[in-house]
Amino acid sequence: MLNDKNVYPGTDVLNQRVGSLSELTYKNSQIDPSLYVELNVKRGLRDLDGTGVLAGLTGISEVCARKTVNGETVPCTGELFYRGVNVDDLTAACLAENRHGFEETVYLLLFGVLPDRNQLTAFKDLLAYFRQLPTSFVRDVIMKAPSRDMMNALSRSVLTLYSYDDKADDLDITNVLRQCIFLISVFPLLSVYGYQAFAYYHHGESLYIHSPDRDYSTSENILRLLRPDGSFTPLEAAVLDIALILHAEHGGGNNSTFTTRVVTSSGTDTYSAIAAALGSLKGPKHGGANLKVTRMFDDIKRKVGNWEDEDEIADYLRRILNKEAFDGTGLIYGMGHAVYSVSDPRAIILKNIVEKLAAEKGRTEEYSLYTKVERIAPQVINEQRKIYKGVSANVDFYSGFAYEMLNLPPELYTPVFAVARVAGWSAHRLEELISAGKIIRPAYKEVSPRCEYVPIDNR
Repeated sequence: MLNDKNVYPGTDVLNQRVGSLSELTYKNSQIDPSLYVELNVKRGLRDLDGTGVLAGLTGISEVCARKTVNGETVPCTGELFYRGVNVDDLTAACLAENRHGFEETVYLLLFGVLPDRNQLTAFKDLLAYFRQLPTSFVRDVIMKAPSRDMMNALSRSVLTLYSYDDKADDLDITNVLRQCIFLISVFPLLSVYGYQAFAYYHHGESLYIHSPDRDYSTSENILRLLRPDGSFTPLEAAVLDIALILHAEHGGGNNSTFTTRVVTSSGTDTYSAIAAALGSLKGPKHGGANLKVTRMFDDIKRKVGNWEDEDEIADYLRRILNKEAFDGTGLIYGMGHAVYSVSDPRAIILKNIVEKLAAEKGRTEEYSLYTKVERIAPQVINEQRKIYKGVSANVDFYSGFAYEMLNLPPELYTPVFAVARVAGWSAHRLEELISAGKIIRPAYKEVSPRCEYVPIDNR
């Protein structure tokens, strides 16, 4: 209930009033862990080795982490394919030809084929045409009551855009494709403008609202919109472009993409489906992981006296695992993945270009520390933990360091992930609408005992 000032009463007061109720909720919401084994329930829709339960089919991307050898499935070097194209080849071509490839990646994900030069130019022009917000949207929506959380601000903006669309609920594929291309185009604006409003109102910083440049790529426009003078180096834009490519899609089973497909299967509108995906991506177990990595490394830099001493590094990592250091969770962030075990191809690709950026920024010692932790952490984890598959660095391990060197504020780390992933979400929404047809509804087994209704005066 709101008070006269139209703000929520103190959180502590509210928590005191619901305290006893929360104890009741906690008591009656616990499931005996042994039941999951007894009833063969795949917790998290995964087996112990990380293999996901098959819930659908997709032609959009493949996450390859295992291969069959002599009839046995074994872990292998990780590979990621977009519409059958190896992402390693896609990024390598962009770097070799000194061009940005995120727009080409979006085209590939949405339409299933690589564009020729004329098709790519026309698509870039289409993205540039859509890269504008409705009149006064920045003033009336983004600047009004700016959120302290950029993902919530982004979700609010997406849901509000529904009101500006005359065909918001039309599920004709041409209309949904228009909506998706529009959202892909404006996500950089919504994210950066949301941050600028936050920084102005909550931190008293100067307010910069730059217009996008039609001739710039997505990565260039992000840096232009964010920085007071709009300047950046070619390498900075290239690193961000590679990061966007690598984050654009990762199979139908990742949490936010599966959310997109679940919500889409209900027949809801595009804006609601993408807002739901944003809510999933916000979670620290998903899109918020790279920020945890950078904060962990800040802690390592402070607590490890000699960055060259591998024994000291290993000892501190053991302390993290034993919940004696950093945030007390026992997790070495950026290590391990739900699917990959031998290696995450995205981490390898990003690591190579991050090394170049570290040299440009004069931060090679920090980069060296990252590589040492990447090598030592799996050994320490194997010593301390019972694990069912290998452990290697994931894409979050280096992406946070890259964003830090690009001077992206931490509040924008996950929104930049969303700027990329909305391309994959859009492709999966379109595929779900075209090919699926049934609402997604898995089963949950009731395990509480039956009981008789007791009249209220007899309780």
